[in-house]
Amino acid sequence: MTDTSSLDAALKTAVDALEAGGVIAYPTEAVWGLGCDPDNEQALTALLRLKERDPAKGLILIAGDIAELAPWLEGLPAELHAPLVASWPGPNTWLVPDNGRSHPLLRGAHRSVALRVSDHPLVARLCAAYGGPIVSTSANRAGEPPALSAAAVRDTLGNGVAAVLEGALGDHPKPSTIRDLVSGRVLRD
Repeated sequence: MTDTSSLDAALKTAVDALEAGGVIAYPTEAVWGLGCDPDNEQALTALLRLKERDPAKGLILIAGDIAELAPWLEGLPAELHAPLVASWPGPNTWLVPDNGRSHPLLRGAHRSVALRVSDHPLVARLCAAYGGPIVSTSANRAGEPPALSAAAVRDTLGNGVAAVLEGALGDHPKPSTIRDLVSGRVLRD
């Protein structure tokens, strides 16, 4: 089996798990992430339960291309697109006013939705294979450090993860910066 066919098979396994409502793990720019279908309430609930995360906090939606986020950006004033385009792809998460497209568990207790276009090539391939963005949150239980390897994901989260997409972390030293798009305020540097 060639490396390309191995990767294609791994991507298919991850996509099949997403489509079945499962939670998957995958490497991102700085830490391992957990993801699921952003429109599947059962998958979102399972992810939050697995992480022991407060649903009020909301989750991040990650894409490989800004076009994949078009439904969440619809109706956004043109002048607010510039900071997004200038910072993506890259380790920049933006809190964008929700236009009604986001599932309440994705948004949490907020009026905005957290969006990012990743510069990690495997994340881009995963989203392209899935046909759109997926949820992205660090692979760990709430309050614990994020996983830095596939083995750490398996040790910490075990059978709660339907598929682990093997790959290397990106070269960013820390998780993405989070900014509010309207105010420009930095919430996490």
